[in-house]
Amino acid sequence: QVQLVESGGGLVQAGGSLRLSCAASGSIFRINYMGWYRQAPGKERELVAGITSGGSTNYADSVKGRFTISRDNAKNTVYLQMNSLKSEDTAVYYCNADVAHTYSSVNYRYWGQGTQVTVSS
Repeated sequence: QVQLVESGGGLVQAGGSLRLSCAASGSIFRINYMGWYRQAPGKERELVAGITSGGSTNYADSVKGRFTISRDNAKNTVYLQMNSLKSEDTAVYYCNADVAHTYSSVNYRYWGQGTQVTVSS
């Protein structure tokens, strides 16, 4: 089993910044793709940003130029630096990780419990 623990959420004024962290622990041989999703009230969960083990990234159009995803493979941790926050960024943010438990195993996707980000206007 793998546990993902997020931190760094909170309340911030529009235009401000927050940095989210997500640390993975447990039965991990290799973590491939890691990502951040968010879900606002009444809306579906959407991809915010993702990063491969090699460092390739992808972003939702709505956050390009404002958010930066990064990871520390040695610490099994992914980060999301969020700048120039807007009220529409308010949501519960979830991290996920595609984990291989052994050298030859397939990937299994795990999710964190979520952290609330609230941007006041």
